[in-house]
Amino acid sequence: MPFAAAQIGLGFRNEISPRAGLLRVREFCMAEIEHFVNPMDKKHLKFASLAATELVLFPNEDQLGSGKTKVMTIGDAVREGVVNNETLGYFMAKTWLFMLKIGMDGGRLRFRQHLKTEMAHYAADCWDLEIKSSYGWVECVGHADRACYDLMVHSKKSKVPLVASYTLPEPREEEVWVMKAEKAVIGKTFKQEQKKVMAALEALTEEGGEGVDQFQKRLEEEGSTILEGCKIERGMVSWTKVKKMVQEVKYMPSVIEPSFGIGRVLYSLMEHSFTQRKADENRCVMAFVPRVAPIKVGVYPLLNKPEFAPYTEKIVSLLTEAGLSNRSDTTGVSVGRRYSRADEIGCPFGVTIDYETLSSQDVTVRERDSTAQIRVQIEQLVPLLAGLVEGSKSWEKDAMGRFPVVRMGDEEGEEEGGAEGGGNGSVTTGAGALTIVEKTPRGRFSRPAEGAGLPDIGKLSVK
Repeated sequence: MPFAAAQIGLGFRNEISPRAGLLRVREFCMAEIEHFVNPMDKKHLKFASLAATELVLFPNEDQLGSGKTKVMTIGDAVREGVVNNETLGYFMAKTWLFMLKIGMDGGRLRFRQHLKTEMAHYAADCWDLEIKSSYGWVECVGHADRACYDLMVHSKKSKVPLVASYTLPEPREEEVWVMKAEKAVIGKTFKQEQKKVMAALEALTEEGGEGVDQFQKRLEEEGSTILEGCKIERGMVSWTKVKKMVQEVKYMPSVIEPSFGIGRVLYSLMEHSFTQRKADENRCVMAFVPRVAPIKVGVYPLLNKPEFAPYTEKIVSLLTEAGLSNRSDTTGVSVGRRYSRADEIGCPFGVTIDYETLSSQDVTVRERDSTAQIRVQIEQLVPLLAGLVEGSKSWEKDAMGRFPVVRMGDEEGEEEGGAEGGGNGSVTTGAGALTIVEKTPRGRFSRPAEGAGLPDIGKLSVK
């Protein structure tokens, strides 16, 4: 211990009436972890690394009282008894961080604790991660401390003891109950149910404690008592306490179960990612974070001409070899319109091949959310995009801070003019000061921007 198993698959509920779009269906994808622990020790070795993680909690007391959520670190929540134990808190914190990592809006997440009236009779504690969408607060992930109930029921039905054990560092003396059963009398009385009765008596003996003491008292005082629906008479069984040296301790594990409704999580992510351009509400964007976007990079030749084809094929090949999912769009519409189409499916980066590429071997890279564009040499393209997708690099620091910027993220006019990257008078940030990019019939020039603090700002330098 601890021992864990994870699984993913389909669940079915015939009694449900489908409603609320994709949120309440008869067939749905689930993913869950069954994390077994010693019921007397529910600490988690990695809990300290997440103890400072802040969560939005809605405990049952606040649901019935103030009606307000509270922000707490998971360490404080466990320490103050709001969350039952470290292992349950660990999975709650990991789930919260996972949701933020895939792009959920943290302002629309909360953990709601089950009320006493809705918590399962066997549960030690239970929290649902709820996500706010157009349907309101929807339960998407359940976190339950199911105690020993699951293994107990399996063991009871299968007649197989499902127990774990650990060895004590030093043997210790303990008082244990020893059962003496009159098997001949039990067999003659119960016949086919003999095995059932003996299994129940042995289970009672293993539990020990007050259970055995009370059972034996009833036998002595009343002459009989009921066990598993069978009437046990005085004289059929008796117990005595003996002292013995114990080296191994056996116990039935408890289970902590995080259970994810994959369909609900995915639907909520799509709602949280949907947005519209301020300049034109008809331009819709699925703002998926790069790591979960289905297509990471779009490749766009400026025109569908033979001279651009080798560069398109080369870039697609480089991206594919690096494991970056991509799609080339060689249709005849403007690049700006192709950008908009890619925005609608959540593609975070676009690579445009233009006439400058033919001579300087660089391309324009566009970022979806800001619409900013930079110029990148083809040999540096894959390392940059791979880092941006993995999250090891940032657009502001590692892209706009290191490469010439040819567009600062102005949404207006992009649909028609986003093809060539920059346009006349675009602001560019290179390695250091701001510059102005000028395009003339003679070529493309850059000069320091006014107020950049550089001498001789009037000189033009040919790129």
